[in-house]
Amino acid sequence: MTDFILAGIQFEPVLGDPAANIAASSRLVREAAAGGARLVVLPEAASAGYMFADRADARRHAEPVPGGPVSSAWAALAAELDLWIVAGITELAGGKVYNAAVLIGPEGHAGTFRKAHLWNAEKELYDRQEDGFPVFRTPLGNIAVGICYDAWFPETFRSAALGGADLLALPSNWVPVPGQPDDVPAMANLMCITGAHSNQLYVAGVSRVGTERDQPFVGRSLIVGPDGWPLAGPADGEGEAVLLARVDLIGSRAQRLGNPFNQPLADRRTDVYRTGDFRPGPPEGPV
Repeated sequence: MTDFILAGIQFEPVLGDPAANIAASSRLVREAAAGGARLVVLPEAASAGYMFADRADARRHAEPVPGGPVSSAWAALAAELDLWIVAGITELAGGKVYNAAVLIGPEGHAGTFRKAHLWNAEKELYDRQEDGFPVFRTPLGNIAVGICYDAWFPETFRSAALGGADLLALPSNWVPVPGQPDDVPAMANLMCITGAHSNQLYVAGVSRVGTERDQPFVGRSLIVGPDGWPLAGPADGEGEAVLLARVDLIGSRAQRLGNPFNQPLADRRTDVYRTGDFRPGPPEGPV
């Protein structure tokens, strides 16, 4: 059997308090493990919070990966509970600071992903990654990682799928989207749903809640199947949540990728796609 329980943990990290975040995340990971979870996804910036005042502030709260206090605590927890963790972390590497996420298994650190698309003031806080979207091979299946705003780019999902990913884990800090109607799903949820459906992979979009330095976060974490339909969630916009969904990353491959009617990956028309480097600007007539 290759199926297992995937968990998404929604909580409120504390800005500048790694010890509090270790305690809260560990408590919730243990709760997920008690529910049978083998893989747990935590929010973006779960190690030290998100709303840093400036680059120096971000650097003060960054840690090396592996070996930093938070990633080491998560590694010990993964080893003890025999599970895998994907979690957002502020990373210090070679003098650079990244908005990153770690993949940790029972044997320790298995990989790091650094956010590809920096949102808003993040461009002033973090360094840009040049690594693309690696896919990490694990006994549970092939796992790719994106972070929050990465979900606004279809290339994130497609890069993961073309790399052989069965699951895209999306640690996030989703914020309110201006103009969001009350009677439709949150924009972030729509991104996860359509990205999963169009790329035939599982998606775990896991966000935080609360308000940090006047910035509210909307929660709404969810786990989506490769057909695009939610398997767990969306959670509400307030409070902690432990979402559990049974998934089969490996065993579902034949069914996911061999649909006789629609194969969004196999049916791609790369011969007709335009790949120019468009930059928004004043209209200059037909293109």
